[in-house]
Amino acid sequence: MTQGPLTTEAGAPVADNQNSEIAGVGGPVLVQDQLLLEKLAHFNRERIPERVVHARGAGAYGTFTVTADVTRYTRVAFLSEVGKETEVFLRFSTVAGNLGAADAVRDPRGFAVKFYTEEGNYDLVGNNTPVFFIRDAIKFPDFIHTQKRDPCTGSQEADNVWDFWGLSPESTHQVTWLFGDRGIPASYRHMDGFGSHTFQWNNSAGPQGEAFWVKYHFKTDQGIRNLTAEEAELLAGKDPDSHQRDLREAIERGEFPSWTVGVQIMPVADAATYRFNPFDLTQVWPHADYPVIEIGRLELNRNPRNVFAEVEQSIFSPAHFVPGIGPSPDKMLQGRLFAYGDAHRYRVGINADRLPVNRPHATEARTHSRDGFLYDGRHGGAKNYEPNSFGGPAQTDRPLWRSTAVTGATGNHPTPVHAEDDDFVQAGNLYRLMGEVEKERLIANLAGSIAGVSRDDIAERAIGNFRRADADFGKRLEVAVRELRG
Repeated sequence: MTQGPLTTEAGAPVADNQNSEIAGVGGPVLVQDQLLLEKLAHFNRERIPERVVHARGAGAYGTFTVTADVTRYTRVAFLSEVGKETEVFLRFSTVAGNLGAADAVRDPRGFAVKFYTEEGNYDLVGNNTPVFFIRDAIKFPDFIHTQKRDPCTGSQEADNVWDFWGLSPESTHQVTWLFGDRGIPASYRHMDGFGSHTFQWNNSAGPQGEAFWVKYHFKTDQGIRNLTAEEAELLAGKDPDSHQRDLREAIERGEFPSWTVGVQIMPVADAATYRFNPFDLTQVWPHADYPVIEIGRLELNRNPRNVFAEVEQSIFSPAHFVPGIGPSPDKMLQGRLFAYGDAHRYRVGINADRLPVNRPHATEARTHSRDGFLYDGRHGGAKNYEPNSFGGPAQTDRPLWRSTAVTGATGNHPTPVHAEDDDFVQAGNLYRLMGEVEKERLIANLAGSIAGVSRDDIAERAIGNFRRADADFGKRLEVAVRELRG
């Protein structure tokens, strides 16, 4: 099907797209060949800065459907009735790799969901693990520096990775997850997702509503499938795009991947005396204490038409809340509320929220923000301040979430410790849940990585953290590392 003649960016028809304009046969190219200059200049600017983390990703559109009544816990509109459907966009990613890295590697996976609700976009920016390496955002740049290329060698260095983890014992739980069987999912379709952080839900009771603390769980309906280290090494070399390809082709075949969505719900009054700090991202809430309650089903059923426009330029921010959902005192979450929006304003631009993948689909954004790169003049002659007497958008006087009581003096305080908190108990519990063969693979994976460090003290400190989680864990790891290091 013809689409008409090829044109320049200004719309003028192109006579010759095969040959540059030159001064005579065999002569030099002329600066007046504006088509050539336009094409080369645009080509030089086709890439934007890649994400510092989660650069390597894939995404798809789909639908979230409510399957249970949760109105006693939250007033959020997209969860207001059983059977209600909301359009979503889900972006999967690795964390440490750059845009050209392979998919089949040992790394946490990003699991970021954008709900296009009638009250604005709600972004739930999580991972495929329920915990993380650190509990305070002030350590995040340092952590990521250890996962990226060393500034001197230009390569990822085992010394940096294990030096940081060994000196940051709170990472022991997440590292046990990462080097276990689920550290390398077989595909994006065959892994679970988690909101990871604790969030607030609030209902319609009273002026501010009654509040609850919640954690999100996305249980894959395809079943968990993982790769061994050996399988992943072969696949990463054979098909670096394995996970992206699998997701796209499954949807093209009509095999739409889905997840059963659930939440753990904690009454606000429980938080102060709960045995673990409920806002510590390195800890989970045991299901025996707070069972997962099913609330919905998420299905992916449509691929992007343009990966750059819809996946690379998609933006997610944990600060994108809607009425009935809000933040918690989780220190990692609090840092991300700033960092994600700041990253996207730098990377994609101040008007990135107006791109089709990012703007609200079920409502309209009404702000007084103006101008900036690629501003489209959408506000016309409307006033750009509030309050005004010209019919402009005004505040609702109803907060999105309920306020949280705080006391004490400001300062650089560590995360509060609860009765059963330490950096090792849950890592030990995770190890003891594993079967013998799974433990053997975990030990082999960890030993292979730790054996690559250049200094004995770094290796010994790393092993010591796992020994504190479980004596058998540490002893077997020590033996395995010693054998590999000779």
